[in-house]
Amino acid sequence: MTEGWTVWGKVRARETADGLELFIDGLTTQAKYYKPLVYEFFRKEWRGSRPAWGDHAVEIRMEHIGDPPWMDLDNLAKALLDAIKGFVFHDDSQVARLLVERFEGEREQIHIRVYALKR
Repeated sequence: MTEGWTVWGKVRARETADGLELFIDGLTTQAKYYKPLVYEFFRKEWRGSRPAWGDHAVEIRMEHIGDPPWMDLDNLAKALLDAIKGFVFHDDSQVARLLVERFEGEREQIHIRVYALKR
């Protein structure tokens, strides 16, 4: 499962043909928890591509088991965008498409996909 993945603690990421895919294992209701976790992953472990210019799409999917956690999805999105800014793209203004959703799934995790928009 970790082939092609860079793993550090609860965070794993890989480059795909389209862009970047990132998973964070586990959930907490504190959105501020995710920013330093993801930021430190990129700062200490990530050796993939450097930030790119142009418009990007970001898809954030929070997967939970049972009842959804009491968390504002906009706070989660802001924390995660702050964490990946500077490592995947240069500035928040490059996010031309943003999808943030939660759904009941098989495990508690956050899945992030980032890819350049071709226009």
